[in-house]
Amino acid sequence: MIIDTHTHFYDPSRPQGIPWPEPNDNTLPDRALPADYKALAVPEGVTGTIMVECSPWVEDNQWVLDLAAEDPFIVGLVGHLEPDDPHFAADLERFAADPVFVGIRARVVADEDHGAAAAALLVAHNLELDTGLHEGVPALAERFPELRIVINHCGGIPIDGHAPGPERLELMRQAAAHPRVYCKVSGMMDLRSTVKPAPLELDFYRPVLDALWDLFGEDRLIYGSDWPVSDRSDRNYAQIQRLAHEYFSTRGEAVLEKYFWRNAKAAYQWVDR
Repeated sequence: MIIDTHTHFYDPSRPQGIPWPEPNDNTLPDRALPADYKALAVPEGVTGTIMVECSPWVEDNQWVLDLAAEDPFIVGLVGHLEPDDPHFAADLERFAADPVFVGIRARVVADEDHGAAAAALLVAHNLELDTGLHEGVPALAERFPELRIVINHCGGIPIDGHAPGPERLELMRQAAAHPRVYCKVSGMMDLRSTVKPAPLELDFYRPVLDALWDLFGEDRLIYGSDWPVSDRSDRNYAQIQRLAHEYFSTRGEAVLEKYFWRNAKAAYQWVDR
């Protein structure tokens, strides 16, 4: 089993159009729908995906839930809702009623009133939080120890073939000290690599992967492709997945299974359909 926990879907042919990507963005496919993704991912052994919503339109959360109702290959949706929106609580309750809705992607800061309120609601609904690594993540995990937090895209650590810088690594260490904080090994080639086309050699990525392994261990690292944004790496889906497989397979079959789906199940707690 392989669950890809970071994909994005969009369809510019919808009557309302799409807010992302921009019409003149020629680095991404014109359309990204489940059928397009599955044509690339299923041959690589992928059995399901968690879609991460990147549209600021609230009703696009429902659009993805409707896609998932038609295709159980979408095992979960990490929705897009803004914690400072006055309708946040009502929108969260509405979408959380659908078991496919597993969390939100947002910047939540515990010492801001709306951030603390949002975190409390996520815990109450048994939802997780996808987020980038920022100074507020350790404090959020400290204040809300029951909240499952998934740090996206290797914590924003640049990958240049060398060991991560000490400041970023220290912030990641503070976050990783909390047992319900996970790290998504995603965006390695398209977002984190400082070289384009992204290198295919594992040794280029190894210093960062080793650092993440030392911090999060075998139980809190999660697979994500970042498709179709991954196309910006000038590498294809198979190459991106095989890079991750090459690294984690050296640590044994049990670790490979954890990385490719078991850890994701613990973090997102999707409902099998």
